[in-house]
Amino acid sequence: MPASVKSHIATPIDYPLDDRITLGELIVRIAAEEPERVLFERKDSGGDWSAVSAARFRDQVLGVAKGLIAAGVRAGDRVGLLGRTSYEWTVADFAIWCAGAVTVPFYETSSKAQLAWMIEDSGVEVAFAESAAHAGRLDEALRHARDESGSGSGGSLPETLRSWVYQEGGFEELARSGEAVGDEDAAAQRAQVSPEDPATLIYTSGTTGPSKGCELSHHNFVLTAQAALHTIPEVFAGTPRCLLFLPLAHVFARFVQVLAVYTRSTLAHTADLADLPADLASFRPSYILAVPRVFEKVFNSALSKAQAGGKAKVAIFRRAERVAVAYSRALDAGRVPAGLRLQHRLFDRLVYSKLRQAMGNNVEYAVSGGGPLGAHLGHFYRGLGVTILEGYGLTETTAPVTVNLPVKSKIGTVGVPLPGCEIRIGEGEEVQAKGLCVFQGYWRNEEATAESFTEDGWFRTGDLGSMDTDGYLTITGRSKEILVTSAGKNVAPAVLEDQLRRHPVVGQPVVIGDNRHFIAALFTLDPEMLPAWLKNHGLPEMDVAEAAAHPAVRSAIQDLVDRVNESVSRAEQIKKFTILPDVFSEASGHLSAKQSVKRHVVYEDYAEQIEEIYA
Repeated sequence: MPASVKSHIATPIDYPLDDRITLGELIVRIAAEEPERVLFERKDSGGDWSAVSAARFRDQVLGVAKGLIAAGVRAGDRVGLLGRTSYEWTVADFAIWCAGAVTVPFYETSSKAQLAWMIEDSGVEVAFAESAAHAGRLDEALRHARDESGSGSGGSLPETLRSWVYQEGGFEELARSGEAVGDEDAAAQRAQVSPEDPATLIYTSGTTGPSKGCELSHHNFVLTAQAALHTIPEVFAGTPRCLLFLPLAHVFARFVQVLAVYTRSTLAHTADLADLPADLASFRPSYILAVPRVFEKVFNSALSKAQAGGKAKVAIFRRAERVAVAYSRALDAGRVPAGLRLQHRLFDRLVYSKLRQAMGNNVEYAVSGGGPLGAHLGHFYRGLGVTILEGYGLTETTAPVTVNLPVKSKIGTVGVPLPGCEIRIGEGEEVQAKGLCVFQGYWRNEEATAESFTEDGWFRTGDLGSMDTDGYLTITGRSKEILVTSAGKNVAPAVLEDQLRRHPVVGQPVVIGDNRHFIAALFTLDPEMLPAWLKNHGLPEMDVAEAAAHPAVRSAIQDLVDRVNESVSRAEQIKKFTILPDVFSEASGHLSAKQSVKRHVVYEDYAEQIEEIYA
């Protein structure tokens, strides 16, 4: 092991590899083996869920795929896909794969310039769009790309971008034109694709610079899904049901989609997070996969309801919170004292059962990825009966490279490598990865690909971490996000931000202080939680901008900062803060699809406010 490597762990594969199948062939195989297996449920206009069998899904997918072939799509062609998370999005994705093509998903919240870049860089000439409005955005982006075509990206631009709008009969149109394509011809085109070939180009979120297209192969998805099945089989036991509500353009949601199909779970989709509570209650998933912000929202919503009931309700909730965390920690210690067990049983009736009911009353496991969950929330959820298995990965690792184990979950860590994957802590405490989940490279960007790997072939994640004696990985920060004060103190902002986010009225906290003489913070308020918080505190209705300037809100944030400062060293304490009158979102360009803050954008857009803090 090189001297620069601090620690290293590899998880071996102890099962037969499912390594000769593509994603297009996967659905054909499942439908042949279990044609009546319910792979999906779709919500109708009346709010009821209707089943879609494997055979029915295959027939619809192959019909659309034949239409693509009839339209001239060939193996290896890139096909765009723009829309919200939905059953139709998944049909389009698998149809592209069954035509031997490569899916290029576009974020629904992407700007015109971002769409133009992805269209030009990927060489997309045809696309699926959810609605006429989505198709119009693609046309507008193409015009923008043509106007900016002197950028020298190396991509190619079509004269027009042909789009099939699946909300307006696009699938049916393709199925009709595809009737001229025989089953053997379609199978022959599908067979031109090998498992090592690209299945998709997923563009990075751009939190650290211009987005790059990650080439992820059929192997990456199939083998990583197989590894997940063998690592956390408890999650998929019995009759597994998964509700997917993350943006499907993001690698985490995309992997969840493939994982659900591979494990033959029943998958449902929710496009609007406002519908999530009702859909959780009616669909009753057995497992969910989400980013930390979703779990934070559920917790903050429960706290807000308690605050609406007055001081006594708040006291009960806070006591239940402490008991849940203590109970979970006692489980780790191997012994739960009798008194704590009795308290836990009481609060299960008063609080925990209601929270489980809000999640559908069927969720036993949840997987969290895309950012740090924090040990407090991890223990809280396990204490109320939902084990959150925190994992770690990036777009370049097909989402998960590590995950916690149900039989030995270490809250606060992101688990151990999946089978066929390796992790090491390299120079500068950087987490580096190798194995079946790691991508092939960046599309048409050899320089960036070379820079992202070490000389001996390890992918450089850019994240900082440590590993315990059992090989469990803990992420301690991101190398580009570590703040170094003018006094030379290294500060990981995630440690502070994790605690600050727990306050119901806080939207996004951004800790700053790089090259400055003290640590400070920018805050946004949560527009969804703000009305209830104001009402619970006897304050009049006001919008985010008004609340940001209100003395009571500032006082509440100051109290929060004071509490958090007690948990860190003096050099890490937040000395000043500003509450911004704005809301960070994907549309504003300040958040990525996984709700991570794009720090470089925030620093640029709020340079004046930052300078005022340090004036």
